[in-house]
Amino acid sequence: MATTMQAPAIGAVRTTTKTVTAIYWIVTALFCLQMAFTAYAQLRLPQVAEAFRHFGYPDYFRVELSWAKVFGVLVLLLPAPVRLKEWVYAGFAINLGSALVAHFAVGDTLQATSWAAGTSALWMISYFLWLRRERQAE
Repeated sequence: MATTMQAPAIGAVRTTTKTVTAIYWIVTALFCLQMAFTAYAQLRLPQVAEAFRHFGYPDYFRVELSWAKVFGVLVLLLPAPVRLKEWVYAGFAINLGSALVAHFAVGDTLQATSWAAGTSALWMISYFLWLRRERQAE
């Protein structure tokens, strides 16, 4: 019996569910390590507290943001409802976008924004792989 499916285009990359899942967990683990480290740094390192003052943020915001990051990391790494993970990804997007805007607003160098930019790239890859995994699961 002849198949009605078309052959993939030349050069098309076919990824399996296992490959997508493996890449997703590697990238998500790196992203969560970055976010957990920044949460720790915001709570414990005086130079990071000074950076928040440099942006003009109140001190309580730094603490609040740190605990929100810890909560978000836990939601991404542990089993959680899809809707909650969506909100956590949205919260991290707002956080990272705001970090980039804050750096640019105070005239920081590109080197100062590199941490936020790199973490944003990890966020983007993690999020889009998560979406792909969710679609494959349907």
